Amino acid sequence: MGRGRKTLGRPWALGALVALAAGVGLGLYWFQPWKLWQDRTVQEALPGTAAPAASAAPTAPPAGAPAASPSPAPRPRTVAAGALISHEHATTGGVKLVRLPDGSHVVRLEDLDTSNGPDLRVWLTDAPVKEGRAGWRVFDDGAYVSLGKLKGNKGSQNYAVPADVDLSRYTSVSIWCDRFDVSFGAARLTRS
Repeated sequence: MGRGRKTLGRPWALGALVALAAGVGLGLYWFQPWKLWQDRTVQEALPGTAAPAASAAPTAPPAGAPAASPSPAPRPRTVAAGALISHEHATTGGVKLVRLPDGSHVVRLEDLDTSNGPDLRVWLTDAPVKEGRAGWRVFDDGAYVSLGKLKGNKGSQNYAVPADVDLSRYTSVSIWCDRFDVSFGAARLTRS
C-alpha cells in the first residue's frame, strides 16, 4: 500500500512542478523585469540639421555681373514643445513637435531619461496631462497615434508623424507601455 501512495504522489508533484515552471516562465515573459536594469541609449540628430554635403565649386559670375548671395537653407522649426512629467516610472526630458524643411513633422524626445520596460511606445494623444496616478491611464481614452516603439529609454530620438495626421487634434505625448496600458511619462504640448 505504501508503494501505491508514492506512485500517485509523483505524477501530482511533477504536474505541480511543471505548472509552476510554466507560470514563472510566463511571468518573466510578460513582465520582463530584467529590462529595469538594462538601459538603451539612442542619440539621433534632428533631421534637416546636418551640414549639406560639399558640392562642386561655384562658377564665377560673368564679368560685371553682381555676385549672387546664397539663400539660407530652410531649417526645422519647433511648432510645439513641453517637458515630460513622471507617471508610472520616473521620467524626465523634453518633447518637441518639429516641422522639417520638407513639410513633414517629427516628435523629438530630447534628453529622455526613463525606465526601460516591455512594449514601450511613443504616442501623440488628445488626452490632458495629469500629475500623479490620475494621469497614468488616460492616454488611451481618446484619440491617439502610435509613432512606433520607443527606440531607447535614454537619449534624444525622432519619431516621424504620418502625413495624414491632423496635428491640431493632438495636445500631448506619452511614453506608453502597451503591455500594461499605463503611461511611464507624458508631456503637454504648448504651441509656439
